[in-house]
Amino acid sequence: MTDLISLDGTLAPRFAFGTMQFGDQADEAASRAMFDACLDAGITHFDTAYLYTGGVAEEFLGRFINAQRDRLIIATKIGYDAPDNIDTLHRQFGTSRGRLGLDCVDILYLHRFNPNLAFEAQIEFLADLQAKGLTRHLALSNFAAWQVMKAQAIAQSMGTRIDVVQPMYSLVKRQAEVELLPMCGSECILAATYSPLGGGLLTGKYASGGKGRLTEDQRYGARYGLDWMHKAAAELPKIAADLEMHPATLAVAWAASHPARPAPILSARSLKQLQPSLDALSYKISPELRDRLTALTPTPAPATDRIEEHG
Repeated sequence: MTDLISLDGTLAPRFAFGTMQFGDQADEAASRAMFDACLDAGITHFDTAYLYTGGVAEEFLGRFINAQRDRLIIATKIGYDAPDNIDTLHRQFGTSRGRLGLDCVDILYLHRFNPNLAFEAQIEFLADLQAKGLTRHLALSNFAAWQVMKAQAIAQSMGTRIDVVQPMYSLVKRQAEVELLPMCGSECILAATYSPLGGGLLTGKYASGGKGRLTEDQRYGARYGLDWMHKAAAELPKIAADLEMHPATLAVAWAASHPARPAPILSARSLKQLQPSLDALSYKISPELRDRLTALTPTPAPATDRIEEHG
């Protein structure tokens, strides 16, 4: 696994915080409170993107990190809107750096695979920024394993490598277990996994009539709309209650416990909402409990589909 080491030599812990809610559901005061709580909990890896809240998320984060930039790992993502030319990627990255107030961004992701632009040109773009000292780690978000390894071959031909990938991963989104997480474990790539709470589904709030992304955003409602997901989400709070824990703590701890040692990206709308996820940083899940939670959801089929060979 790639170690993330800040400019002052600080080793980042194996958790991160995502700023998607900064400037949307969380105003600047609430965003600052969550940022400070993450620092107090030991989190130094912060993730954002060019498109989050029209740039406000990057602007907030840029203001927050100013006094302690050298001990932090700052990641941003560009290219989600599928630009078909490198100039657009350059423009987005320049805008992101300006919002963040950074000469160098620690981790720069291509936000998703873009089939409309030559793959070699995209990786060459990242490698060139790294060679110029404008980013330290090359990264890919929402890429399939074959796409990552193709990118890795291109990067290595240019004398560099892909260090970080960002897939979705939670108890109700386990596709990454099939190829992405084993690939990361084999190739020493860090998996900074997002949505460990399944868009809030695994907090238990929707089972009791609560509202959030799944009720407010049609995309999230579809993403987490399968019956078995909601059945698992209804069972998780029961297990958590037996352990006198919050279900979000269990969900995050489960996501972090995969053998590939992913770095779950936590997120929330408020400090109160974030705290149960932060509690997972100090909770060590037992193998028995992990197996019990894993059994709540279907294990995805192996990549070869030879299910008879897997116990």
